Amino acid sequence: MFLEWKTEEDEVGILLRTFLRHRHISKQLLASVKYSEGGKIEVNGTEENVLYHMQPNDVVRLTFPPEKENAKLIAEHGTLNIIYEDDFILVLNKPPGMASIPAQFHPSGSVANHLKGYYETKGLKAAIHIVTRLDRDTSGLMLVAKNRFSHARLSATLQNGLLKRRYQALVTGNLDQPSGSIEAPIGRKKDLSIMERIVTEDGRYAKTNYNRLASYQDFDHLEIELETGRTHQIRVHFSHIGHPLLGDDMYGGTLDKIGRQALHSYHLHLVHPFTEEYLEFNIPLSTDLAAILTKSIEK
Repeated sequence: MFLEWKTEEDEVGILLRTFLRHRHISKQLLASVKYSEGGKIEVNGTEENVLYHMQPNDVVRLTFPPEKENAKLIAEHGTLNIIYEDDFILVLNKPPGMASIPAQFHPSGSVANHLKGYYETKGLKAAIHIVTRLDRDTSGLMLVAKNRFSHARLSATLQNGLLKRRYQALVTGNLDQPSGSIEAPIGRKKDLSIMERIVTEDGRYAKTNYNRLASYQDFDHLEIELETGRTHQIRVHFSHIGHPLLGDDMYGGTLDKIGRQALHSYHLHLVHPFTEEYLEFNIPLSTDLAAILTKSIEK
């Protein structure tokens, strides 16, 4: 896997390391390429060091070293609903009921297992880098980096606000305000549960923005955007204000309409980690949540 660029007029005479910095290749990434087996920095087909002075029409190629696969991860060859893929990223639509990564007592059946199997069919030797995880019972868009360099760049774009996700959710009852924000710190619940989270003063800062799309007799249909990415953030925040998600029995939601939390990741936009292209993805509401809306009477 490699990236390739050509010298611009105003770059003639600059150092190769400066040229690469203009392409968002950090010192750490450059060192990893330079000192790892299989990594190469070439100008016009010849390996060069970073003190090389750029000449007109130079072609620079950065070859990434191959990654080691996780030998303990079980490869599965099921079907993944891939929305977009290039050499560096992959976007998929995850169904409800599938975990993002395997757990100690559930070593198979996850997105990571199926990604390893998919990579094997394509002859791609790479570790699994899931950038935006979803809970097992949350459906929708997930972003995957296909190497650790893409993962590092995407993590930076996420921190800089250039990577955003939007969700749709069905929450119990009707909110007082049609839109607003929930700011409340989230931490681990101090009991036997390793999964459950709560709003707690010693937790990490968390902010959730919401906008009501429609109101029904006993629930609201919301659009939600996260400003932070805490575990179970949407579920914890709406439970905290007395409006747990439908189907989310861990946080007080009822199971009379649906057997999983009514949460769907429907929108994702980002700036590509290397091409700087703006990418936007949107998918319809999941069929089970859409069926609830069809059966319900809007206020």
